[in-house]
Amino acid sequence: MDPRQQLKALSENNLLRSLSPGESKNLRITRDGRELWSFASNDYLGLSHHPAIAAAFTDGITKYGTGSAASRLVTGTSPAHTALEESIAAAKHSEAALTFSSGYATALSAIPVIAGKGDFVLLDKLAHASLIDATRMSEATLRVFPHNDTEKLGKLLSTLHEKHPTARLLVVTESIFSMDGDLCPLREILDLCEQHNAQLLLDEAHALGVLGPTGMGLAEQLGLQDRIHFQMGTLSKALGLSGGYLAASRDWIDLLINRARPFIYTTAPPPALAHAALAALDLVRSAEGQALREKLFHNISLLRENHPSAILPIIIGENQAALAASTALAEKGFLAPAIRYPTVPRNTARLRITLSADHPEEAVKDLAANLPRSGVSLTAG
Repeated sequence: MDPRQQLKALSENNLLRSLSPGESKNLRITRDGRELWSFASNDYLGLSHHPAIAAAFTDGITKYGTGSAASRLVTGTSPAHTALEESIAAAKHSEAALTFSSGYATALSAIPVIAGKGDFVLLDKLAHASLIDATRMSEATLRVFPHNDTEKLGKLLSTLHEKHPTARLLVVTESIFSMDGDLCPLREILDLCEQHNAQLLLDEAHALGVLGPTGMGLAEQLGLQDRIHFQMGTLSKALGLSGGYLAASRDWIDLLINRARPFIYTTAPPPALAHAALAALDLVRSAEGQALREKLFHNISLLRENHPSAILPIIIGENQAALAASTALAEKGFLAPAIRYPTVPRNTARLRITLSADHPEEAVKDLAANLPRSGVSLTAG
C-alpha cells in the first residue's frame, strides 16, 4: 500500500496525526492564533522555564560549548556527563548510572544487553512503546502479563523458572503508567521477582520528580531502591530537559558502555545539557523541589482527590468523540489532545490531562468546570 492509501486509511479511522507548531512558555501555548492553557505537557514541576535551570544551561554552554562533537567512547565524554551520572547513581542508591540521548534510547540500549536469546522478558501489557520495541530487539522471548496483575505474573514466573532454570527472567514495568496515571504494585512485583530469581527493570519516567521524599520516584517513596536491579528514567519530564538514564550495578553499566549500540554509535548529548540536568536534579531533591511537589499535588486534588500522579485520563472510547472533546476544550482555552490507538488500546481513546506545579489554581478550576462529563469517566486507569 502506498503512502497516500495508508494516510487515507488513517484519516478514515480518525487516527491521522499531524504536527502542530506553537509557541509555548510557562504552560501558555499559541495554536492557530489562539492562546491556550496547556494541560498536555509532562513538565510536572515547571522546570523547563525555571530561571536556575536556564542559568545552568547558559553556564554549561560557556564552559563546554554547544555540542559534544563525538560519541561518548571517542571524545564525547565530558566531566559534566560523569558528574551527572555520579549524582544520579547516588540519588538512586545504585553503584553506577549511565545517561542517554532520550528515554527511548535508554530502553533500546538497556534491554537488549540485559536479556538475549534464550532469556525471557515479562512485560506489563500497558508498558511504554519504547520498552516493547526494546524487548523485540533483544531476541529474548516476550511474555505479556495483564496490567498490574501480580497473580498472573507470579504464575508466569513460576512456570518459566521451573522450565528454564538457566534463563534470565527480566520483569519490566513502569512506576507510573504514562497513559493511565496509575501506579504499579511495586512491592508485590519485587517479592515475586526475588521468589523466582528474576530481575526487575523499573521505568520511573513519570515518577521522577513527582514521588518520593526527595522526588526520586516510587521506589524511593516505598523505600525499595536497594532491591531493584535496573532503575530507568528520563530527564525530559519533571526535570524539564531531555535525555534518559539507567542506574544499576557497576558491572552492568560497564557492560552497557561496551555493548549498547544506541549508546556506542550516537553522538553524546551536549555537555551543557548534562550540566543543566545536574542542576535540575539538585533542585528536585531540595526544599524547593518538595514545595513544587506539594503545589503539584494540590493542583491534582482540584481535579481528583487522592490521585497518585500528575496524569489524569478521561476515557471516552471512540476516536471521533475524543477528537471532538479535545476540540471543544480548545475552544474554551485548554489544550488537552486526544490520545488514540496505537498509543492506547482500541476503543479507549481519551483525553490525557496532565497537571503541573506551574498551573495557576484558577486555570485548573476553570478546566475542571469545562471537562466533559456525559458518558466519560475521570479515572486512575
